[in-house]
Amino acid sequence: MENENLNYNPSLDEIVFENRNKEYGAYDLRSSYRRILTRSMIIGTLIFCIAAITPFVVMKIKQLAAKEKTEVDANLIEILPEEQVKEEIVEKEETPPPPPPKVEEKIEILQNVVPEPVKAPKVETPPPPISEQLKTTTGLINQEGVKQTAHIPPPVQAPPKAAAVESKAPSTTEVYESVDQEAEFPGSLNSFRNKIAENFDNSAMEGGEGTLKATVTFIVERDGSISDVKASGSNSDFNSEAVRTVKSIRTKWVPAKINGQPVRQRFRLPLTMNFE
Repeated sequence: MENENLNYNPSLDEIVFENRNKEYGAYDLRSSYRRILTRSMIIGTLIFCIAAITPFVVMKIKQLAAKEKTEVDANLIEILPEEQVKEEIVEKEETPPPPPPKVEEKIEILQNVVPEPVKAPKVETPPPPISEQLKTTTGLINQEGVKQTAHIPPPVQAPPKAAAVESKAPSTTEVYESVDQEAEFPGSLNSFRNKIAENFDNSAMEGGEGTLKATVTFIVERDGSISDVKASGSNSDFNSEAVRTVKSIRTKWVPAKINGQPVRQRFRLPLTMNFE
């Protein structure tokens, strides 16, 4: 009896549930766990193999059941639309035949035989009268055709009319910058500068020393007098005295001219003076 107890090797589940109710569900689950796990592994492996092999089997079945393909050699040609085909047919039908070659009309020529200078010339064909020769072209042989005068007088052309040259009279009020003949002071421009230097009042310059410059502008009128005198420079006293001096000169200018007519011209005169 002792030997039987020695050979007995209880499992972990029997040790845990010893002296307990083995009819309880936990003991049944523990004792059947290995068997259920083995069965699940086998079933799962079978399902995976079936799922993996199925596509190949289906493909092979389709290949075996498929009909043989028949290859057809098709030569494609370009099909024109009906409208374009109709247009080409109409163009071919409506193409007119080429015109007949133009036959030039022959010009009538009267044979004009010049008699040879012999003693007894025998003229078989007498020359046509002058009146007939003037009506058409003359030549060495006779030829029927359209009459055409040999010498056609050129048409008489009327002499071209001379282009009327319109000369616009210059304005009597406009002040010109560019003219045909510049305004001139009697005795040259240097004479005008000398008169300015002679009439310039140096006492009007308060403390002005050194070289002063200004530009004097004025209008030379049509009668030679001057007007609208202005001076622009850095020194106001010098400008005022320059304006007064230019106005004081009463000698008249020779006015500017355009198309031989006197006009008003704006004149510019640079003025430089040295004061010590």
